[in-house]
Amino acid sequence: MTGYDAFIFDLDGTLIDSAPDIAAAVNAYLQEQGHATLEVACVERFIGNGPRRLIEDILMDQGIAVDEAALDVAVQSYLGHYHRHPARHTRFFPHVKEDMESLHAAGIRLGICTNKPHALTRQILDLLDLSPLVEVALGADAVPACKPDPGHLRAVARRMALVDGAWAYIGDTPVDQATAAAAGVPFFVVPWGGGSEVQVLPGQRLRRLIDLLSYKIAPLAARPSTTT
Repeated sequence: MTGYDAFIFDLDGTLIDSAPDIAAAVNAYLQEQGHATLEVACVERFIGNGPRRLIEDILMDQGIAVDEAALDVAVQSYLGHYHRHPARHTRFFPHVKEDMESLHAAGIRLGICTNKPHALTRQILDLLDLSPLVEVALGADAVPACKPDPGHLRAVARRMALVDGAWAYIGDTPVDQATAAAAGVPFFVVPWGGGSEVQVLPGQRLRRLIDLLSYKIAPLAARPSTTT
């Protein structure tokens, strides 16, 4: 039995608490339109499915009717505000940065698969000094179909040229769990973000990211093919 060679991570809610900056960008758009602003906790409920779904779900929840053209404008307004201040209030969850550094130092290869737009992902990784640790990061608009489509996760694995079965996906939502299941790869859930609400076996629930070094995988002959 050997340890994993690589891990691919979700970003929002898994590595970083970006909800305050996302909420600020959402509220900037709502203020422009004369609508009431929302608490961070309210916005946080809708994070994880990409910007268009985020805005659409929030507007529906608030009883604000928009057609497709107006939704397009709303999404672009939100993204514009977010790009201007992508990490003003964003923070790592406890021990995440040091554990990512420790995993990297141990020779573990690290990737990111996120439904955040690709340009914003790169911008935030640079601002938080995560880029040197992450080999490949693909946002939602960098692939034909994003999570929970398994092709998104597989695309990251292909870019990293990972060995089938020797890597796992780590996230904090049912979307992440469904993505891993559809891709046929092991899944681990973090205890923060939305992780406490995700139903997994005890062995799939992490205390912190450094725990990943202790997990073992089956011999190569028993590994399923996952990166086709």
